Amino acid sequence: MIHELPYWFEAVSLTAMVALLLADLVIVGRRPHVPSMRESALWVSFYVGLAVIFGLVVAAVGGWAPAGEFYAGWLTEYSLSIDNLFVFVIIMSRFAVPRDQQQKVLMVGIIIALVLRAGFILAGAAIIEQFVWVFYVFGAFLIYTAVKLLAGEEEEEEYKENVAIRLLRRVVPVSEQYDGARVRTVVDGKRLFTPMLVVFVAIGTTDLLFALDSIPAIFGLTKDPFIVFTTNVFALMGLRQLYFLLGGLLERLVYLPVALAAILGFIGVKLIFEAMHENTLPFVNGGEHIEWAPEIPIWLSLTVIIGSLAIATVASLVRTARTAALEAIEEDVVHAEPEVEVEAVRDRA
Repeated sequence: MIHELPYWFEAVSLTAMVALLLADLVIVGRRPHVPSMRESALWVSFYVGLAVIFGLVVAAVGGWAPAGEFYAGWLTEYSLSIDNLFVFVIIMSRFAVPRDQQQKVLMVGIIIALVLRAGFILAGAAIIEQFVWVFYVFGAFLIYTAVKLLAGEEEEEEYKENVAIRLLRRVVPVSEQYDGARVRTVVDGKRLFTPMLVVFVAIGTTDLLFALDSIPAIFGLTKDPFIVFTTNVFALMGLRQLYFLLGGLLERLVYLPVALAAILGFIGVKLIFEAMHENTLPFVNGGEHIEWAPEIPIWLSLTVIIGSLAIATVASLVRTARTAALEAIEEDVVHAEPEVEVEAVRDRA
């Protein structure tokens, strides 16, 4: 169900978001540096607070139904974005991006990703408007993705350049070295692009690949293109600071893929029920509606999303704390009794 929000509200909101993103880009460009933990935490808190306030404004303007859809979508997109940070770390390492320039790389990459996602969202909304049965495809894809996550299929540790990057390298002359934050430089009298351009495109296009599961997931929670896009904006806006804030904490969230699998699987089933409720496939039951297909309310979606993330976070922290304690015990005992084997120490623990 689409909850119409006033056009003036959508226009003002989108204008304010664009202004905020541009201001953020100017700030990063003027003062390239490695943000401290305190600075990163303050910015993440600011963007999270901004998302919460925006949801309340949506509730005041259009009611709690679209606000609930926004919160559910934002939490889903944000949790999927956190998982994507692993790949951003690999990209930064692969292209040897200077540490003090990584903020700008992330910021420009995020803006590119938002522009690409906007086209993706508009196309998705148009397809859904014409072909409700596409929800079966989206739902099946999300369930497939959830199964892959539960199966523990490991992500590749090395970044492989996609088609866009390979094509860019063929048509654009790129220098071997960075020149600060510059995109163009002069080498031996020739004007060349720096690797910074390649990294910008790598971050933006890689994020678009992640959208292959996140965009169908958000359409499973709302059909309103405005809410779909704003959830993506708020999920990506604080991603730059979150990259520096989490650091090694990402490795401690060992059960995050399980939570994401639960969320994606749940939304996949919700999408299939939605398609069954709205319209069946032409050859099923004469193309009539299946009235017994349950409608999953937004409050239940919110409960599943928040519950999955909370349980995964607590379980991850408990497990990593226990692992650290066991490693400390092993180290102490082995130093004191060199002849004692590690397995024996674990049996004692």
